[in-house]
Amino acid sequence: MKKIAVLAQSIRASLGNALVLHGIDLQITAGGWTSIVGPNGAGKSTLLKVLAGLLPHSGSVTLLGQPLHSLSARTRAQQLAWLGQNESSADDLSVWDVAMLGRLPHQPWLASPSATDLVAVERALRATQAWDWRARPLGHLSSGERQRVLLARALAVQAPVLLMDEPLANLDPPHQSDWLGIVGKLVQQGTTVVSVLHEVSMALHADDVVVMAGGHVLHHGAAHACETHAAIEQVFDKRLSIHAVAGQWVVLPRL
Repeated sequence: MKKIAVLAQSIRASLGNALVLHGIDLQITAGGWTSIVGPNGAGKSTLLKVLAGLLPHSGSVTLLGQPLHSLSARTRAQQLAWLGQNESSADDLSVWDVAMLGRLPHQPWLASPSATDLVAVERALRATQAWDWRARPLGHLSSGERQRVLLARALAVQAPVLLMDEPLANLDPPHQSDWLGIVGKLVQQGTTVVSVLHEVSMALHADDVVVMAGGHVLHHGAAHACETHAAIEQVFDKRLSIHAVAGQWVVLPRL
């Protein structure tokens, strides 16, 4: 029986006075990559924030077998890493210091970075090809370069669960491909990855795909399954079609 990394039950959440999530139940398998797709306004980012403990909600979220609300902030930050949309950090911080922020959950109060911290940060910066900028201020980077540094910060946590909301924003195609490689290595190491993606073709590289619309989960299945492809096509009003090309799934507009 597969282990469940994240379990959501009867999740309802609102933004302002509007109910966005309508009683969602979801199981995220441990050690795999799950992508969440759907049209704008489907509730994808809201759901991811609830799973991260960043939004008030009704219902329950369980992380690695423990109720999320019962975990201390420090324990939660050690077990769950987060990369959100339009993440901010002080522009005058160096790239190295920004990535080192990912190690704070593992460090005693006011302690200097340990050898383990240094290795983790270097590994994360090299993985995102940001190592050569480690001394540069974050504010001197392009939006794509900045996104790679923020990804490095999330990787440096070395958490067993990593949640990412639109991680490919501002990345050019080669670095999107690099991101796929990073996720693949994380999964091989046993990390559970959950991503919200607008790029459906990229989402279909995942192990599982969650299809959302109108604050509901309409389908949750294997990325390669015909039923999953049919659900994706349906939720986008059949304005796209999914085809196998050169050993991978490609999404094309339906003319």
